[in-house]
Amino acid sequence: MPSRTSSAPRVAVLADSDTRWKWGALTAYRIQSDIRLDGYLLRGRATPTVRQLDEVGARADSLREIRGVDFLEHMKDSVRSVDRTRDDVDRTRYDVVVLACVGGAVQAMLHGLARAWRAAEHRPVVVTGYVGVVYEKLADGLLLRHGADVVLANSRHDADRFRAVYRGVGADDSGIVECALPFLGGDAYPGERAPYTVVFAAQPSVPESRADRTYLLRRAVEHAGRHPDREVLIKLRSKPGEHTTHIEELPYQKLAAKVPGGLPANCRLVYGNMGEALDRTDLLVTVSSTAALESLHRGIPTAVLTDLGIREVLGNHHFLGSGCLASWDELDAGHRPEPDREWLARQGVAADGDYATAFDAARARVTALREADSLPPLTPYYTPRTAPGYLPGILARHGLDPHGEPLPGYADAPEETRGLRRVARETVREAARGAYRHGVQRVAPAIRRWGQL
Repeated sequence: MPSRTSSAPRVAVLADSDTRWKWGALTAYRIQSDIRLDGYLLRGRATPTVRQLDEVGARADSLREIRGVDFLEHMKDSVRSVDRTRDDVDRTRYDVVVLACVGGAVQAMLHGLARAWRAAEHRPVVVTGYVGVVYEKLADGLLLRHGADVVLANSRHDADRFRAVYRGVGADDSGIVECALPFLGGDAYPGERAPYTVVFAAQPSVPESRADRTYLLRRAVEHAGRHPDREVLIKLRSKPGEHTTHIEELPYQKLAAKVPGGLPANCRLVYGNMGEALDRTDLLVTVSSTAALESLHRGIPTAVLTDLGIREVLGNHHFLGSGCLASWDELDAGHRPEPDREWLARQGVAADGDYATAFDAARARVTALREADSLPPLTPYYTPRTAPGYLPGILARHGLDPHGEPLPGYADAPEETRGLRRVARETVREAARGAYRHGVQRVAPAIRRWGQL
């Protein structure tokens, strides 16, 4: 991804959760390692905490929280008065913008950027995609991402499905590029270690009900009881009060505190980077976490649970044909799933060594777009004409009118000075945020339910 100037290419990554920040930042580095990366964390419900960012481990040259309307204004300023004949005036211009957000936020930013850059002679290349397995809202999420120059598909399977959706509505599908998940890696599984370690990769919102989550926790605890020579780790994504890409209404920490007699000595809750957990894993167990793909990439025995059924709402239907579907009863009896090699190849797991070239096509596409004399305007599929009853609401949630302009009051409101740069205020800020989220997501719904009695 060579730069038009003598300086390193500049990339801006806008993310709205810890996992999407991880995907966006690592995707930028997979496309090219020698870049200057500026991170922008979209202020909202799932804005990651300092602890979560440390756990993710994706680095940036700068990192700050920002509102969507302020990000758009910043992107507008970054393309003003750029003289391409001088190397010393290109320091504020971005070469690539990666939108690592939920679909609605991506759509809002695409419309806002199209408006902000409408008079620009040259603009950055806009890249977006998905943070993991796409098992729900395929058409909805894809059409909300349409309009970016590059829409990354994490596997051949996804690339085929993405193109079918775009062609099905008559939308341009040339921006879809096959690659892989950017966070696959780590050492290959060397074989059983001592102690034999089982890792249950918990998910914030799958399953949802207290009964189902309690069941899964109980089975993990019972597995530890049946195998005292094994270590059973329940790998958690966040601490109570924190949020990730999905809301966790019933944290396993609270359920674990109610286990009769407490957790066995060989069973415990753990946090930290998933890659570090996999470094000591002999069997990865999950319902449908993307961690399963990370585990399979390393060649670690991986089980996708069928105890609660194989259902779209759980996401484990994505693993049909993988050879990984199994129940806790089978795992208790010593079963070790054997993955199907053809399935792995179609899912971009690249367990046989092809991962080194997985981003070649994306790198070539972004390079070609960056080197082009000019780029066409961003043209999302959804417009006030094609989706007059849907688009305005999406844009309004991010402070934009149906034409991508800031709504009255949004642009004039001063941007808050808080953020990740002011680390000294982090503890107070996170306490306030946790209290607010607790009130909105737990206390208020409870009050509404009481009012219906």
